Amino acid sequence: MWGAIQNLFRVETIRTKIFITLGLLFIARIGLNIPLPGVNYGAYKAYVESQSGVSQFVGLFNALSGGNIQSPMLFALGILPYITSSIIFSLLVKVLPSLEALSKEGASGQKKINQYSRMLTVPICIFQGSAICYAIFQQMAANSPDIVPGGFGFGFVATAVLGMTAGTIFLMWLGEQITAHGIGNGVSLLIVAGIVTGLPGTFVKIIDNAQQDRSYILVATVLLAVYFAMVIGIVYMTKGQRRIPIQQAKLMKGRRMMGGSRHYLPVKLNMANVMPVIFASALLTLPVTIISWVFEERFNFYGGWWYVTLFSGLIMFFSFFWTSLMFQPTEMANNLKEYGSFVPGIRPGKKTAEFLEKVMTHITLVGSVCLTMVAVIPLLITQGLNLSSIVAGFMGGTGILIVVGVTLDLVDQLNASLLQRNYEGFMSASAAKKGSRR
Repeated sequence: MWGAIQNLFRVETIRTKIFITLGLLFIARIGLNIPLPGVNYGAYKAYVESQSGVSQFVGLFNALSGGNIQSPMLFALGILPYITSSIIFSLLVKVLPSLEALSKEGASGQKKINQYSRMLTVPICIFQGSAICYAIFQQMAANSPDIVPGGFGFGFVATAVLGMTAGTIFLMWLGEQITAHGIGNGVSLLIVAGIVTGLPGTFVKIIDNAQQDRSYILVATVLLAVYFAMVIGIVYMTKGQRRIPIQQAKLMKGRRMMGGSRHYLPVKLNMANVMPVIFASALLTLPVTIISWVFEERFNFYGGWWYVTLFSGLIMFFSFFWTSLMFQPTEMANNLKEYGSFVPGIRPGKKTAEFLEKVMTHITLVGSVCLTMVAVIPLLITQGLNLSSIVAGFMGGTGILIVVGVTLDLVDQLNASLLQRNYEGFMSASAAKKGSRR
């Protein structure tokens, strides 16, 4: 692996992209330490040190956005409003015929849809920013008036919402620049950067607990073992796929026989990726959190038996829901028939569509069960061991899914860049050897 890493920096193009990516990610992290106008950072820091942890909903929001919504900072909203907008249009493309036709126009159509997503991001930022101001920042100002010296009012809210909206738009631009000029998907890397930066603090917390209580060493060992086991399991789940054989029909063109080749249609085990966990978590935690804010009463719903049961059921439901939207057996069967391809032993057209739907149902069932285990097992462990919020966030299945998925995608892109220049990739048996260039 070290040989492959050395090869990355031998190629000037890849080296430049890596440095651009790291530089833009560093800029994104700086924004999380720039207070909003009218905020006393010293008073805010003192207030945070007196608090203990964050709620489950706030932790989930932070993990998905790469931001920090409980902090009155410029990038508090993170990139989540843009992700929300992109998800909305991903669903609308499958529902509205006009958007579906636009998506089939190729690069130009996708460019227009991306522009619509950017436009929708602004009102989402305004809504989420206003909600955070009145739900979190107002409570902070009430408990510690020094945080907002000018007083919490409409002027502060308008300025804060404007600042957070500008911060999200800037992050959106940074993500697009990383995608265009760097390595990997910029938006995904921004989220991963927000998750990974919390790992050092988690390890420090675990070490401190072990030093204070020797019996905690066993707990720390179990946590690390479960964490690495989950990472390995998620890698297999992400890479797992069902390869459906596809035979191309033979055609006689002149005196030459064309076609007849055999290839495969890969159907991923976890086609929905982390989306079912996001939807299920939001659907369960958001109403409870809003009720807690309105009535100023904490509900002990998270982690209970009913929560785990509903959480598991919703993950499986949204796995089928999202896969059914993204995987269209009838359309795929028609495309195979149009290009003269077929599944051996299956008639083209309706029978092929039924076969693909059956395969999709079976593999989605297995994938949804695996996804549910990844999301629920850390929850049960953290609740059973009564861990702190920092360590519980470290064990969260959603964060691990995102980090592993984005990392695998990044490694695939780096491998492709190395192989294009005749260098060994990370997964090669001879990756440790020194690469040579033709």
